[in-house]
Amino acid sequence: MIPFENTWPYEVIMNDYYVEECPFCKAEQVLLPLKKKEVPDIQSGRKKLLVFPCCFSKLTIIDIDQDYLLADSKIRSYR
Repeated sequence: MIPFENTWPYEVIMNDYYVEECPFCKAEQVLLPLKKKEVPDIQSGRKKLLVFPCCFSKLTIIDIDQDYLLADSKIRSYR
């Protein structure tokens, strides 16, 4: 089972990948440095280091589906 705290939702708009909110600095509508051609590689097992351009925080993506990025560490915090 995939741990929910290791996931973060994203959107694709005109072949660009966005997150509604940065999980680190809470910036809104962040354009991710992720290309459509990289997605099949990630889905087949290749890890991707994702650096958020808003705050330069790093996250290693280990899988991606139609709605969520899956990281190797906890992204969500429960309050």
